[in-house]
Amino acid sequence: MAEDDVTPEQLAAIAAENQESETVDYKPPAQKSLQEIQELDKDDESLRKYKEALLGSAAAITDGTGPNVQVTRLTLVCDAPSPLTLDLTGDLEEFKKQSFVLKEGVEYRIKISFKVNKEIVSGLKYVQQTFRKGVKIDKSDYMVGSYGPRPGEYDFLTPLEEAPKGMLARGTYNIKSKFTDDDKHDHLSWEWNLNIKKEWKD
Repeated sequence: MAEDDVTPEQLAAIAAENQESETVDYKPPAQKSLQEIQELDKDDESLRKYKEALLGSAAAITDGTGPNVQVTRLTLVCDAPSPLTLDLTGDLEEFKKQSFVLKEGVEYRIKISFKVNKEIVSGLKYVQQTFRKGVKIDKSDYMVGSYGPRPGEYDFLTPLEEAPKGMLARGTYNIKSKFTDDDKHDHLSWEWNLNIKKEWKD
């Protein structure tokens, strides 16, 4: 049996194993601007210091012209012979034409690098759907958190995962990624491919 000879029944079984019926009943707080938050309780010295520690100074905001949330890179963090990084500031269509090679059974994490430029963003979330031969076999939602603006980037790491292994697991996976938030803003959506192989270089 060749690596990509997976039957629709096998794909459906994999998808059923990965289904999670968990729903989170979370209601996001009302959106407030950075200035509104800084004006609240300004007579309370301890709260003022706490907010400054969390948010930094408003003067530190560097890019008021770009988008509020700018996703810059996706990196597969693992023991790869060379770095596996996607620059998300360029042409996203190019990623559909190329594949990361990932050795089967290797442990990895996904690192998303992003910037917050203007206002606090609540409930950032990384959503990833994995497809094999057009069939959705997995969906993962990762709560990233809430962040304030600052000149430097933030990094978010997913929990440690293990790449699938075995002859049926080998082959190409199409991954649809989205960086969103509580207000359902689509900060960035992109597609990329992952090729699971027996060795790093088959």
